Amino acid sequence: MTLSELKKGECGEIVKVSANQVLKSRLNSFGITKGAKIYVIEQTMSKNTIEIRLNSTKIALRTNEAKTIEIERRECEI
Repeated sequence: MTLSELKKGECGEIVKVSANQVLKSRLNSFGITKGAKIYVIEQTMSKNTIEIRLNSTKIALRTNEAKTIEIERRECEI
């Protein structure tokens, strides 16, 4: 499943980032890498963007960017 499929309040662990090199580099700079645990804070009404928390950092991603991030759903550890 991809990050774009998680709903508000759900958590997951990143398994793979399948983006092009430029986007992958940008995502890596945010800490979005294999093994990172994420929490979905919010999705916009039009579902164009998704806001996630990674450690103590909040990050907003476009839905098409979130579709390049493969995850496994996990229990939230909040």
